[in-house]
Amino acid sequence: MTDFRMPSLGADMEAGTLVEWRVKPGATVKRGDVVAVVETQKGAIEIEIFNEGLVSEIVVPVGGRVPVGTVLARLEGAAGAREPAAPPPLPPPAPPVSALPVTPGRPRISPAARRLAAARGIDIQRVAGTGPAGAITVADVEAVSPAPGAMPPQRPGFDPAAMRQAIAAAMSRSKREIPHYYLSQTVDASAALARLERMNRERPPPERLLPAALFLRATALAVAKTPELNGVWEDGRFRPGDGVHIGWAIALRGGGLVAPAIRNADRRPLDDLMAALRDLVLRARSFALRSSELSDPTITVTSLGDRGADAVLPIIYPPQVAMIGIGRIVTRPWVIDGTLGPRPIVAITLAGDHRASDGHRGGLLLAEIDRLLQEAETL
Repeated sequence: MTDFRMPSLGADMEAGTLVEWRVKPGATVKRGDVVAVVETQKGAIEIEIFNEGLVSEIVVPVGGRVPVGTVLARLEGAAGAREPAAPPPLPPPAPPVSALPVTPGRPRISPAARRLAAARGIDIQRVAGTGPAGAITVADVEAVSPAPGAMPPQRPGFDPAAMRQAIAAAMSRSKREIPHYYLSQTVDASAALARLERMNRERPPPERLLPAALFLRATALAVAKTPELNGVWEDGRFRPGDGVHIGWAIALRGGGLVAPAIRNADRRPLDDLMAALRDLVLRARSFALRSSELSDPTITVTSLGDRGADAVLPIIYPPQVAMIGIGRIVTRPWVIDGTLGPRPIVAITLAGDHRASDGHRGGLLLAEIDRLLQEAETL
């Protein structure tokens, strides 16, 4: 007999409300199956199971609000554990962004329709598709859009004020418990931007790479070389990650943010990373994330983009031991071979946990990110 418990979806979660069971007693489940939906301050999250067996008992009924760690259901003949014996295989390359995304259990929907639904707060699960093979089109989303001037509906379970309180509690805990140190590196982004320009020259706008993909790729490769910064602090000791699973901070419309994981980011090519980023942003703003995406990050990156500040000093998200902040790219005077000239510059900042690492290792990480961005053709 194995207990299936309410998972922790981050340091800002203390309890969750069971809003849907997707299995019944007697059902057979396997690792990765979505078995329930739980409401948290982050909205409604699909909960995956990490064991195999037969559901023998549903302990918490729909509507029950229980603390993290509470037994939700019991399984017979369960096998497997949260941690696999070996790292999971590299996921297959993502389909082109222009293709209709197909995920088991999710409706087919065009990228433009998904973006429109996210912008208007529309749950795509409730939209009937009229496109090829039942795909949801822009017209389908328009048909269920609220009237002009109406407030877009919030996904059930999402309370921006509650999320803000939860974020504040997690950040207060972080500053209280984690001995932060900060390092910053100013990086010339010329080589990175030049590569993006060459790669995007023949691509339609929806398939073009953004600077975030290069920053993510360089960061992931650098983190793989500094394992002291990739993992979590639990039970008074550092536990290294089983891979480089980078949490990418995403601002939500209406307030708040989430940082779902891109698993094995150091093993994924640029196009795959760009597709993964776009997919995460769309699903995060549609409140369609899975529990593993919120619980798996081993390090988090916050990138301000071209609308942000020049630099950011991140606060580590516990139980992780490091966080990287990337400012916007700005044109600044820069000395090249003794000559002063304008260059696109970006500030990259590291917040490290002194219990797990020190400034020397943190400095090596930033230096490696810098080196990789200067050699952007190799990314």
